[in-house]
Amino acid sequence: MNKNKKTKSDNIFKFIGRAFKEGDIYTKLSFFIMGLSNLVRGQIIKGLLFLSMELGFIFYMVMAGATALSGIRTLGTKTQEQVILSEPPYVKVVQGDNSMLMLLYGVVALFVLAVFFVVWKGNVKAAYEAQQIKEKGQKLPSFIDDIKAHFDSKLHKTLLFFPMMGVLIFTVLPLVFMILIAFTNFDNGHQPPGNLFTWVGLKNFQTVLFSGQTISKTFWPVLGWTLIWAVFATGLNYIFGMLLAMLINRKGVKFKGLWRTIFVLSIAVPQFVSLLIMRNMLADKGPINGMLESAGLISSYIPFLTQTTWARVTVLVVNLWIGVPYTMLITTGILMNIPEDLYESAKIDGASPVVMFVKITLPYVLFVTGPYLIQQFIGNINNFNVIYLLTTGNPASLDYYQAGKTDLLVTWLYKLTVNRKDYSFAATIGILVFVLSAIISLIAYRRTSAYKSEEEFQ
Repeated sequence: MNKNKKTKSDNIFKFIGRAFKEGDIYTKLSFFIMGLSNLVRGQIIKGLLFLSMELGFIFYMVMAGATALSGIRTLGTKTQEQVILSEPPYVKVVQGDNSMLMLLYGVVALFVLAVFFVVWKGNVKAAYEAQQIKEKGQKLPSFIDDIKAHFDSKLHKTLLFFPMMGVLIFTVLPLVFMILIAFTNFDNGHQPPGNLFTWVGLKNFQTVLFSGQTISKTFWPVLGWTLIWAVFATGLNYIFGMLLAMLINRKGVKFKGLWRTIFVLSIAVPQFVSLLIMRNMLADKGPINGMLESAGLISSYIPFLTQTTWARVTVLVVNLWIGVPYTMLITTGILMNIPEDLYESAKIDGASPVVMFVKITLPYVLFVTGPYLIQQFIGNINNFNVIYLLTTGNPASLDYYQAGKTDLLVTWLYKLTVNRKDYSFAATIGILVFVLSAIISLIAYRRTSAYKSEEEFQ
């Protein structure tokens, strides 16, 4: 993959070098005056579009871009101040720098630079192609011809343009901003414009992972519980969902559609409604404890949500109620498509139901649902709803920094931003969660049958 990317990058620069070397005077000048080659050769509208983009870029860089790129280096030096006056209003606020806005504007400027490079490369390509077409004595395509091409042979580029811009603006840009926050000291003690924040390098990662401080002593236990939660939540949902689908799909079971509908009702209701109701029902003085105590089954309430072990078991059980129907629906379709001949042949050979499950059913289901299983595992690592709406991460612990015993890394990250405004630590943890998810996904997917033996599977 890296080799392909390198080759592609080399091809881009080789093309630019060849275009400059073999290009005529107009093509060479187009490297500096965008659209000139197209203008001279009669492609007026295309040339003017390239030229206007260059002028717009220069205007942006002069008016704001250069300042933004300069500001991203320091993230501000002047804080907001109050000046005492001898006459009304007696106090005047002198605005200072805002580190957060300076970082944001700097990231935007970097993106504008990247987009301009792509446009500039397109300009070079258009200039060189126009020269080659002219040298061959052929007619250059008009602007109308280019428009028609973008709705015919280049339709894929047209359809992808707006989604790609949306991804860049609303996904990639915020992600880059968040990643950069992890390398600053943007926390509750450095809130601009009163208190600026600055670059600190890898200090936050060292603090979270290896410092021995409270936040480091919180990270490792929370990471451990996050992985335990993800394994059990994914595995139990998968196993019970598959067994439920097999049970409903058995021959002789009547009203199959009715049973599936009943179980699907638990996911038809919005999660936040179900989980908040469950939290009230499982409270220390809630209905469930009240009924058990009235029936004489317990002498004091069961701490479903207030004692560590009980709370962790409770969230796993409640997650089963919410997650099993998803697996049931997916595996139902797979089970219905397994050839009956395989089971008939296995019965003739004397295979038991367990052997048929292990040798026939499970391989088929795992082959199809392997990627889904990985997605569920990563989704459970980032499962905010079940944990936060059910326990809010509690029970609390004095040994933890802004976290409780059922907090996952993602809910802890949320608390750091909302409760403490420790944005730099939250961004650091966000990066670590991404790295963890990416590594697990890549390793697990490369080991699935869907990746290794798609063509061989029968």
